[in-house]
Amino acid sequence: MSSQSPLLDHLLELRNRLLRSVVVVGLVFAVAAVFADELYHLLAAPMLASLPQGASMIATDVATPFFTPFKLAFVVSIAIAVPYLLWQLWAFIAPGLYRKEKRLVVPLLASSTLLFYAGAAFAYFVVLPLALSFFASAAPAGVTVATDIASYLDFVLTIFMAFGIAFETPVAIILLCWTGVTNVTSLRKKRPYIIVGAFVVGMLLTPPDVISQTLLAIPMWLLFELGLVIAGLYSTESKTEQHQD
Repeated sequence: MSSQSPLLDHLLELRNRLLRSVVVVGLVFAVAAVFADELYHLLAAPMLASLPQGASMIATDVATPFFTPFKLAFVVSIAIAVPYLLWQLWAFIAPGLYRKEKRLVVPLLASSTLLFYAGAAFAYFVVLPLALSFFASAAPAGVTVATDIASYLDFVLTIFMAFGIAFETPVAIILLCWTGVTNVTSLRKKRPYIIVGAFVVGMLLTPPDVISQTLLAIPMWLLFELGLVIAGLYSTESKTEQHQD
């Protein structure tokens, strides 16, 4: 019975932290839901700006105008609560980490959050206006562009997720080097393949146009280079500490 107590304690702690996370997301959603229509209007601004004069977005389902803004409000609530959710995760795993691991994990959690936000912001302010203008101008003659609001939300959330994950490249590089899966020297030798892979990922994760594919591939490449620099500095610091020990 005593051998099971630590496991039960961990499960209880995990349950409590999950409940706190759910409560925080719920509270943020309660506030965001009040501004659901304004949030959707803000999200739809790039699409509305690219539509021909006199055109508008449409709803093809009876309940879509009601549920779609609340769906967006819920996603925004999770995005806003991410720092708190990561803090709960950190508080749960921290007791089992060594001091050296703690010193690395905290910056990684903070940087991963900021990088994801940066990826979503880059998609909203740079990629969406260019991609949506391209799609609107590519419509055949006689075809009126009228995007469904639910389809547009799914499209934008996919773009945000793709760019948010792509911007995590430096964190992925650091983790791969930290865990010993690879090293900076090996990754530098594979740079040409990484660049080609970035464009392939851009092709798979973005709409089928060269603009958005390139706008995802180039930041991924630059972030890969940033990850190499940071991982190299960390490796040098680790070797210095080992030498001193």
